[in-house]
Amino acid sequence: MLKSLRFYARVVRLLAVIGLGIALAVWVGALERLGRSELMATRQRLTCWFLARLAGALPFRVRVSGVVPEQPMLWVSNHVSWTDIPLLGALAPLSFLSKAEVRAWPVAGWLAHKAGTLFIRRGSGDSGLVGQQLARHLGDGRNLLIFPEGTTTDGSLLKTFHSRLLTSAVETGVPVQPVAIRYLRDGGRDEIAPFIGEDDLLSHLVRLLRSDRAEVQIQLLEPIASQGLSRTALSQQAKSAVQQALFGEEEEALAA
Repeated sequence: MLKSLRFYARVVRLLAVIGLGIALAVWVGALERLGRSELMATRQRLTCWFLARLAGALPFRVRVSGVVPEQPMLWVSNHVSWTDIPLLGALAPLSFLSKAEVRAWPVAGWLAHKAGTLFIRRGSGDSGLVGQQLARHLGDGRNLLIFPEGTTTDGSLLKTFHSRLLTSAVETGVPVQPVAIRYLRDGGRDEIAPFIGEDDLLSHLVRLLRSDRAEVQIQLLEPIASQGLSRTALSQQAKSAVQQALFGEEEEALAA
């Protein structure tokens, strides 16, 4: 009985947050039609504020270590779940690069679009255009967050960082902010939080809301200067930093 009440209370809170997000998105749309300047900066600030509320509605205890950078950077993080986005987006005003499938998600896809998310189709020919958009974003002094693995994992491993996604940092000379995110439950790796395989958003969300609170550790690692590095070297350094933060020196040596 108590668990059922907790579940419904969480659902009500989440729906209230989503309703707030829809209202903000409609307001941003109105600003667009009015031709307001600095709209992207406004989007980022509002998105950060909204994602902090969304993160608070999810059953997580979040611990953040490291320093949130004051200057614009390209944030690169390992990717475990769609929940990575609200948890990381609550830390600073950010824009995101996401797979095109997210754009088709009911409500969430529309909200992501209104928040200024850039979408890319895997294996398509639009990566060059997206790269130009990323470089322009960074060149305008705005933070970006990408998941260079290009997909989610269950948190037990780190996949290849696709170097082409870091080209924009090399071209603009913007530093890279590596981020390591880890989900823990009952002292071990959380098996509920990962959003992988053929999972669908609604089923995953219900499982999360029915579960006990899990712990999320977010490590903001030492920034990496991009100047003078190739995109391959930059991606390797970023992956090495995240690998060591998540799994330690022994696993890093095995993965080399």
